[in-house]
Parts: sequence; structure tokens; C-alpha cells
Amino acid sequence: MTDTPTSEDPVTKTVGIVATGVIGGGWAVRALARGWDVVAWDPAPEAEARLHDYVARAWPSVEQLGLFPGASPDRIRFVETPEAVAESADWIQTSAPENEKIKIGLLTKVDEAAPESTVIASSSSGLLPTRLQASLRHPERFVIGHPFNPVYLLPLVEIVPGELTSPETVEAARQHYDDLVMHPLVVRKEIEGYISDRLQEALWREALHMVNEGVATTEELDDAIAYGPGLRWAGMGTNLTFHLAGGQGGMRHMLAQFGPALKLPWTKLEAPELSEQLIEDMATGCEAQADGRSIDELERLRDDYVIAVMKSLEPLDLGAGQIQARRWERINAAK
Repeated sequence: MTDTPTSEDPVTKTVGIVATGVIGGGWAVRALARGWDVVAWDPAPEAEARLHDYVARAWPSVEQLGLFPGASPDRIRFVETPEAVAESADWIQTSAPENEKIKIGLLTKVDEAAPESTVIASSSSGLLPTRLQASLRHPERFVIGHPFNPVYLLPLVEIVPGELTSPETVEAARQHYDDLVMHPLVVRKEIEGYISDRLQEALWREALHMVNEGVATTEELDDAIAYGPGLRWAGMGTNLTFHLAGGQGGMRHMLAQFGPALKLPWTKLEAPELSEQLIEDMATGCEAQADGRSIDELERLRDDYVIAVMKSLEPLDLGAGQIQARRWERINAAK
């Protein structure tokens, strides 16, 4: 392929959605809210009606986020074959079930019908792109674009190239998802489960162990995240949060003080050897994230965004917002 879209090409106007379940429907809503057209296909009976219902339910949410000029829930055209989607779309997003055989079958049909310059992305949440693209006519224009549910709200999308994916395709994907007002994260090394799902799976496995062993209920486990680390993760993630846990010494002090505990049998996952190189990589990575900001400055930033998140949840009566509402009730009652 010689004419893969680049960052200088016109903005995508028609998005092709192959398979319109929860993920495919979410992609459709996000594209429609962007002011683009959607052409869609799904083999399920009454799939077209279900897609329109899904869009209608999600539309009030994207209205709150803000709609681009021309945005309309009516700019959907349903077609009878995946090939018809491929022939008329500027970008193709496939969201078939997480089954390698099914995905390859659909991708092969789309690849045969789509113009050579059209990028084909898969919403896979863990399959290796090199295996999915191996039998395609134009494997260089294939890439993983892994979103998070609900796709029309959550901005993260992991871009995972395979061994045969061209750099131009990766850049086209980065621009496409950026145009959809998402946060494109290019996964630098092909790996099963990619990045975010591997992190989520680690937590999920521990949750299953604790429920199975009677340590906690599902509600208690959810509370353990929603009222604590989840608030911190919303703005800084895990590594920069632990960088602060080390006080003025940052990640270096944190690993020196708490690193040995990684060898204790607290979890069902085995920790890696805490080598000098790993400590250096972790510390320098966090220092780069800090971008010259002191621990005091980062602590103030963390406090500000945690308070802001709690306040934003208050009118929704969710999570820590309930605590914030209760706080004000008690303050006012004490006056």
C-alpha cells in the first residue's frame, strides 16, 4: 500500500461500523456527535433498530459533552453487507466479538472490498494484531483501536500496530482518534491484553480471589476503590500517585521503603525482581511525568483535582459525592 492516509489528509467524514453491539454502537455515537456520517452493518436480526435505540439513549449524554456543527443522530445509513460498509467509508472500525476466527473472517471481507487507502481498525481488547492481519490483502493498513465502554464518553483508545502495520497507518489512527476528541495511546510493544486491560485484569483477579476466599463482598471491593485510590487515579494514575507517596524523595524513596513488601504474599501475582535498573526506570519515568514540578506543587494539584472530582459527583449522588453532600449537611446542621 502506497497511499495510506497521513496526518495531512482531509478529516474523516464517513465512519464505517462493522458490528453494532455495545462497542460498535458507542463508536457510532461518538462519530455522529463529531458531526460525521456513519455507515453500519451487523448480521443480527433487528440490528438497525437496536442501533437507533442505542444512539437515542446515548444522545443526551453527548449533548452534555458538546456537539460539533452538523451533529445529528439521524446521520446513520444501515447497509446489508460488510463489503458495502467498506466500499463507502473513509475509516472502518470493526467491533466483532472477541473471537479470532470471527474477526479474521470479517476483516478479510472488509479488506477485499475497501479502497487501498482506507484504514481498517479493530476494537479488539486483547488479541494480537499480527495474527489478525496475517491473511489480509493489505495488512499494512490494519491496526487495533481499542476503546473503553462507554465509547462515546471515555476518551482513552489504545492504538496497537502489528508487525506489518505501517507507520503511516499508526499516524493516521492517532489523528483519527484525536479528531474524535479521544486520548490515543500508542502501545509501543505488541502484547496480549495491551496496557489498560492488563492493569484492570490484575485488579480483577485480586477481586475474584478476595470474594472467593470470603475476604470482602463485591460492594466492599468497589467501595475500596471508589472512596480511595480511584479518586487519585482519575487525575494522576498509579505511578505518579506512588511518586507522591514517597514524600520529598519521590518514587526512589517509595520503592526503598515499600519495595520489599512486594515480595510479601499479599497478592496472587508474583512481583518482578526489584533490580536497580527497574528502580531507575520507575523513578526517572515519574520524574519526567512531574515535568519539573516539585512534590509540594504536585500535592496541591492532586488535592485540587480530588476535590473537584468529589464536587462533580455530588449532584449525581455517586461515590465520594455522597460523602461530600453528607459533609455539607453536617456542617450546615452544626451552624
